[in-house]
Amino acid sequence: MAPHGVYFVAGNHEQFGDDGKYLHAIAANGVRVLSNEKVEVDGLQIVGVPYRNAARDGHFASVLNSIRLDRDRASILLTHAPDHPEIAEAAGVSLQLSGHTHLGQFIPWSWMARRIYRQFVYGLSRIGKMQVLLPAEQEHGDRRCGWDRILNCCAGVRVMS
Repeated sequence: MAPHGVYFVAGNHEQFGDDGKYLHAIAANGVRVLSNEKVEVDGLQIVGVPYRNAARDGHFASVLNSIRLDRDRASILLTHAPDHPEIAEAAGVSLQLSGHTHLGQFIPWSWMARRIYRQFVYGLSRIGKMQVLLPAEQEHGDRRCGWDRILNCCAGVRVMS
């Protein structure tokens, strides 16, 4: 089904405590868990930085610099939140895939998400030479609001080929 593999990075909810058992369960089901590393698939660089290492700007920059991206080849960064896209762009990332913002879900969180993440709340955005893609319920016509959006929403998985 996924000839080039399935990749995962830990987000904030997996890292409230010891995430070892969750990550082991994910890996045991054939998903490659990326933690501050780069894998290469047919010339494409896939980088994964878990939330706890990407949320702090100095640490995030250090991790990305140690990975040593080849700026002449395409790269995808998997990281849970769009906290520091300017750091990823400076490191030479081509495309960042993130989530975390939940589109703000409802007022006042929607206002806060826009204030914190600027244009990187949902959909496709650009910073310098890098694109940032976040899933959005609106892409699927979901117009619910408030608690109904949180409790009765469909889970989403983005398939890229």
